[in-house]
Amino acid sequence: MLDYPSSTTHRLLASMRDVGLLDQDKHRGDYRLGIRLFEFGNTVLANLDLHREAAPFLETLQRLTNLTVHLAVFDGLRAVVVRRVEPAGESSRPATLIENAPSHCTSVGKAALAYQNEETLRRVIDAGLEKFTDQTITGEQALRDELDATRERGYALDQGEHQPGLLCIGAPIRDENERVFASVSVNGAAWKVPTDKLDELSKIVIHNANQISKRLGSTLNA
Repeated sequence: MLDYPSSTTHRLLASMRDVGLLDQDKHRGDYRLGIRLFEFGNTVLANLDLHREAAPFLETLQRLTNLTVHLAVFDGLRAVVVRRVEPAGESSRPATLIENAPSHCTSVGKAALAYQNEETLRRVIDAGLEKFTDQTITGEQALRDELDATRERGYALDQGEHQPGLLCIGAPIRDENERVFASVSVNGAAWKVPTDKLDELSKIVIHNANQISKRLGSTLNA
């Protein structure tokens, strides 16, 4: 139907088979849809649920903290910010603007990365731990130590690691399989978030992240 040469068609099919988008019958050679499409479909469904279920908690977080709130989905390498709620009068970008946040130096990124398997962490490290500020973690062991601390605390911190003068607190969001696939954070200028308020704010962020997780089917056993 596409009028592609046989060699081109075979090469495209082989590539899609190799990444799991297609499966090939070993006996007849016929192709069928692969398991990766099922995984992608589940991810899309989870993200649709995430938008719907997270919305009231994002608004609550913003009202309680008077800080900007970010909702992000982990794509296996970065945290993709899919929703933002800003204090009244401070909104300068559309709330639905999508942006990529490095996972090694942002609170939404570290909150998700801390709960991934070794293969995923290795991929992030091998992709390069880019330096954005003097505070950015660029060493493998330092990052591993930070992720250990994130799991122990239950929340991630970004203290000027991605943008100078910005402090962010992020917490993981789990799906019905207890998989951490997203995160939520509050963000503001460091002078707005004094260190003696971190404990109080982190509890608020964790609580709302857990409520979102429960709405998505998690029992928080992980």
